[in-house]
Amino acid sequence: MAEERGYLAVSGARITLQCLHHSASCREFQNSMVLSASIFITLIGLLAYLHFVKIDQESLLIIDSLGIQMTSSYASGKENTTFIEMNQVKDVVINEAIYMQKVIYYLCILLRDPIEPHAISEVVPLFQSSKPRLDCLVEVYKSCQEILEQRKKS
Repeated sequence: MAEERGYLAVSGARITLQCLHHSASCREFQNSMVLSASIFITLIGLLAYLHFVKIDQESLLIIDSLGIQMTSSYASGKENTTFIEMNQVKDVVINEAIYMQKVIYYLCILLRDPIEPHAISEVVPLFQSSKPRLDCLVEVYKSCQEILEQRKKS
């Protein structure tokens, strides 16, 4: 047998209290406010995940005379853009790594060391969220190398 009664919370919000009589010595109480709070916290967590973690799209824009712009678009609509000047770029390479017993390939920008021009100061990985397969990376790599070769000729 179940009873349901309506009450008001301290804040003035309506809550319900369900009482289930399993036997004379066993009763179960359920408060809708606890359920509402857990649903609310779950929704907040989901929104935070969509806003800060879930990347929907990644793009790479290379302009010969300016530099390389990397943009990550999140599921919430937020965008994160990073720009690297072309004079800082030493090369673009495809690197490989072992991850979870698999060999994965990823595209990297090698940044020139400002103190020693022949050294590499930093490696910037691209497309970290989407992790495209090698055939896709080769296509992007060839386009990047064409632009870098044009820059070296001029």
